[in-house]
Amino acid sequence: MYDYEDEEEDMFGSPPPVRDRPEIDFKADLNEEQFRAVTAPDGPALVLAGAGSGKTRTLTYRVAYLLSQGVSPEAILLLTFTNKAAKQMLDRVEQLTGVGSHRFLGGTFHSVGGQVLRLFGDSVGLVRNFTILDDGDSDSLLNEVIRGLDPSFFKTKENPKAKPIKGLISFARNIGSPVEDIAKGRYPANGELLARIDSFARAYQETKIERGLADYDDLLVYWLEVLQNNEEAARYYQERFSHVLVDEYQDVNSLQAGIVDKIGAKHQIMAVGDDAQCIYTWRGADIDQIMEFPQRHPGTTVFKIETNYRSSPEILKLANGILDSRDEESSYSKVLKPSRPHASLPVLVPTLDAYQQADFVLGKIESLVDAGARYEDVAILYRAHYHAMELQVELSRRGLPFVITSGLRFFEQAHVKDLVAQIRFVANPKDVTAFMRFACLLPKVGEKTAAKLLGLAERRTKEKGMRVTEALAESDLVAKVPADAREDWVDLMETLRSIDLLAGSATPAKVVDEAIHGWYQNHLRATYENWPRREEDLESLVDFAGKHENLHEMLSQLVLLSSESGDRVVRPGESCLRLSTIHQSKGLEFPHVFIIGLADGLFPNKRAIDGEGDLEEERRLFYVATTRAESSLHLLFPTLSNQKGTPVRLVQSRFLKELPEARYELHNAHSSHRPRQGGWNRRGFGRGGYRGYR
Repeated sequence: MYDYEDEEEDMFGSPPPVRDRPEIDFKADLNEEQFRAVTAPDGPALVLAGAGSGKTRTLTYRVAYLLSQGVSPEAILLLTFTNKAAKQMLDRVEQLTGVGSHRFLGGTFHSVGGQVLRLFGDSVGLVRNFTILDDGDSDSLLNEVIRGLDPSFFKTKENPKAKPIKGLISFARNIGSPVEDIAKGRYPANGELLARIDSFARAYQETKIERGLADYDDLLVYWLEVLQNNEEAARYYQERFSHVLVDEYQDVNSLQAGIVDKIGAKHQIMAVGDDAQCIYTWRGADIDQIMEFPQRHPGTTVFKIETNYRSSPEILKLANGILDSRDEESSYSKVLKPSRPHASLPVLVPTLDAYQQADFVLGKIESLVDAGARYEDVAILYRAHYHAMELQVELSRRGLPFVITSGLRFFEQAHVKDLVAQIRFVANPKDVTAFMRFACLLPKVGEKTAAKLLGLAERRTKEKGMRVTEALAESDLVAKVPADAREDWVDLMETLRSIDLLAGSATPAKVVDEAIHGWYQNHLRATYENWPRREEDLESLVDFAGKHENLHEMLSQLVLLSSESGDRVVRPGESCLRLSTIHQSKGLEFPHVFIIGLADGLFPNKRAIDGEGDLEEERRLFYVATTRAESSLHLLFPTLSNQKGTPVRLVQSRFLKELPEARYELHNAHSSHRPRQGGWNRRGFGRGGYRGYR
């Protein structure tokens, strides 16, 4: 846990003397754009730092410049989104200036907020020796509160569990909306549930205060309350910090922006960010905060840092083209300028389906490695985790080393294993491990209870000659299931029976589809806040199943893939391909980048196309993906998708259609011919294969 006591001593004790500062030639060390921002006079400033433009360098030198102008380290506040970013910047400042990093107050909003509340939390009802709850502890506390208010709440299968309710409460608090309004958007048809969630939120908050507890959201909510309601505290921080620097300002929510505005009331804020890289609004980030910064802070000077040190001119030209289609009134104009030598054009590759897409990517990577590239030089990026399933299958089959930035490998994910376990058990009722996995998901059912129930069913199958899925559903056996789990147990057994009836004659795809839309669908929606994304993962298994002729063959392949990916340990120093969602790749860079799944409905996703999501954020996400690439960039999209056993035609992403054809080369994945510039007629495949080349 963060050591607040040590930090407080540094903040308010007698500061150690500043060591001699080496002379810094700011003009020589920085380009003209960076120099103007670094040496900006006092007053509000908004620094729009494009991708790969040296944002961290600019912030570091800004701190060094302030020190050179006589500003005390203790008068500088640096707010970031990760402790790693803060440490990196302050360590660089120490190397550059000789001023110890401990002299500054810098860190995440949450860590700094915690320190403020140690001093002034009592003014908003929080004891100074409060305990900070981690995610698991706060889930447990909310679960306790809900059970105390309504002991039967979790016994109703339609009701969500504590974790998604906590996520809903957290989102509401971070964007400053009433909990009931957010609940209405997520559970529009259940008016009774909306009122209950609102009462749970209030009781949860009261319980934390009574017990001297605070969760992560409290560190921000109460910090802002202190600044708004405690004049002494607000004045202290406004006078203490003559300069407030905020990193990644495009990612702040309204709560964080309010804190910054209040502390920086004397207009010494420098906000550094890039509206074109605002890709976390689904998590609460508010793009209006960076767009309206000059209006909230009259006299703001806007600096643009557009020289890019990462990507080739050809990649930057394509990336700039993505931004050309944005709404000018809701964005800042910015054009990335190259500093690197010319390279090849980005390559657009239509493929027949996701399997040919995977085959092309890995074939191209082999060519790059043969030409001297290392595996670690290559990143494969995608909009959603399930888009890379076929790629992971092929990587495992070929034994190529890879790591996933965005979490577990596809077949290692809990929801995938939960679903597959049900099918495994039906296919082999002696697979006790599979039975234990899904049976123990039910409330009050542990391994001993599950083993006892399975043992009773097995004896009954021998005595009556029935199938185990039938025996598990017999009324006298159901009576032995813990009361809290009984309703779930009946639904689960109905699903297993349905799978069992299909397993002998239906295709593997139909079996998987039946499992997805049975008991587990309700469990998924009640358990996980991000259940739509997890459902997408599971739906993609139907396509995977469609590639196999029988259930046992499919299960064998699944188990092999899961064990291969799960058991494989990357050796120290081993060079591995990097697979990542685009969100997780932000801030990273690679010589060679492949972006897969660039088809409408995949990227941008269907929700954004249908108006339920933010299409502009999807465009910004594409921009972020392309600007990860240094030397080469490949853009791929499948033109056919197998959805529940039916081939569905896909069209290339509308973001690709917006790009002038001169900004990429078109490559025929079927052909060994060299790429041709332009020429795709934007219609896709004909019956005979690719068409549309001029």
